[in-house]
Amino acid sequence: MATLTTDAIQRSLEDLGTPLADVTFCVVDLETTGLSASECAITEIGAVRFRGGERLGTFQSLIDPGSAIPPSITVLTGITSAMLIDAPRIAEVLPSFLEFLGDAVVVGHNVRFDLSFLNAALAETDRPRLSNRSIDTCGLARRLIRDEVPDCRLGTLAERLRLEHQPSHRALDDVLATGDLLHLLIERAGSLGVTGLDDLLALPTMAGHPQADKLRMTDSLPRSPGVYLFRGRRGEVLYVGRATNLRARVRSYFSTDTRRKTGQMLRETARIDHLACGSALEAAVLEIRLIHSHEPRFNRHGNTWRRYAYVKLSLGERFPRLSAARTLKDDGGLYIGPLASTSAARTVIDAIQSVVPLRRCTCRATRSPGTGPCVPAQLGLAACPCSGEVDEEQYARIVTRAVEGLTSRPDLLIDPLAVLMRELADQKRFEEAEEVRCRAAALAGALRRQHRLGRLRESGRLLVLSPGRGGAEFCDGLLVQAWRADAAGDPTLEFPPASGKRPVPGEPIPRDIADELNCVAAWLESESHLLRLEHCDGTLAEPLTRIPTFRPLTDPHA
Repeated sequence: MATLTTDAIQRSLEDLGTPLADVTFCVVDLETTGLSASECAITEIGAVRFRGGERLGTFQSLIDPGSAIPPSITVLTGITSAMLIDAPRIAEVLPSFLEFLGDAVVVGHNVRFDLSFLNAALAETDRPRLSNRSIDTCGLARRLIRDEVPDCRLGTLAERLRLEHQPSHRALDDVLATGDLLHLLIERAGSLGVTGLDDLLALPTMAGHPQADKLRMTDSLPRSPGVYLFRGRRGEVLYVGRATNLRARVRSYFSTDTRRKTGQMLRETARIDHLACGSALEAAVLEIRLIHSHEPRFNRHGNTWRRYAYVKLSLGERFPRLSAARTLKDDGGLYIGPLASTSAARTVIDAIQSVVPLRRCTCRATRSPGTGPCVPAQLGLAACPCSGEVDEEQYARIVTRAVEGLTSRPDLLIDPLAVLMRELADQKRFEEAEEVRCRAAALAGALRRQHRLGRLRESGRLLVLSPGRGGAEFCDGLLVQAWRADAAGDPTLEFPPASGKRPVPGEPIPRDIADELNCVAAWLESESHLLRLEHCDGTLAEPLTRIPTFRPLTDPHA
């Protein structure tokens, strides 16, 4: 059984990602004839490889730019045209430099400048752009020590922070100073929970966040799948989410997440809990169950299940009719859903009524003196008993057609809508064709979900295995346990069945489990090519013909 974790625990190096002590950094600096990579050229390359603070190797070369050195550049760097007479061209230097660089993380002060010149040189020699990850010490300094220095120029930082090496606008000197700065900034970053390379790469955008002091709450988060919970000062759950990498996802709220409510949520957050899971399926199911249990106010998606509605055909009365229902009742009715809202249910009802003339009024079968048929009956849109022109036997045939269309023969309802849509489009009545398309899409989607979840709900005990990866067990469509192949058969997530009684065929789907059923069904479909069915009490096969999808088209004739 998985348990919520709030305290820091000892984890393996793999769990922490790539520790900074194991990362190879290659600090690079270039001297150039100007500022434009497209118009100017490189005159000197300097690079030093570091790992764990140790200097592994040095690369330095003057380069003939193929043009005279501007006087202003000579004054700045001390490099003259005479110094470059015997220097190699950039095409001769690049192979050895690329071999020296390898797959190391490129580090530079304003590293984009250096990368722009390197990539321009690579393009000129028909080589691909550098794909190495990069770190800008200038950006790190702005986030970590901006308040301690007048500016973040390399010379200023080296002087104020008393770095061992001082820059001189020569490539190797500047590289060594940048290396000193990098290691000082990594030490400072430790106070913000930076332990791995991914943390350091994201730090420039995180450290400037108004709630950056709360980054320490993410220190205990693993880099594995799971569910996270933002909690307030009283322990209340503010937000529930899931991720394939818990640490990276939660820390992203302090950098890349710009949603309006994120700032407010972080201000109210006092603690971040997590529950590690063995797979994406476990995380998705657990997220749904926790959202339903806590109903966090910052969760917009997954927190609306109480507003779900059904399309109900009232088979328990003489002249059944369609209506939108918010709750399930044991009244003999046929329920389709749940759907996202009452409005969605009414759209499906409109689609059905446009094909099958079920009664739309609530009038009794015998008209009272002085009253006339309802408007739909007068227009011939509905076989309402108030018209006095339909008996129970005739109406029963209409109801039978509707029931078959909603259960075993969806084509009885879908095909007429498709024909009508094409006819309207051929007549260039595009707005009306679009209205029919929307109704058809709503009906097709509702029936597709109904059949898919119904089969899953009636499958009983279901056991699937993914060779080499693990397996999962379901009961009536709900996840009971899941395990990884490397866990010796021990479940990583275990829940008792949510319902004490077995569902019967055709039984309505309770709205409180619909989200999980949808999640499980989607997972089974997406992973079907990797799964082996070990046991199933019921039937998983879909006996119905494929229900079409009605997507919007720019051109209705397409």
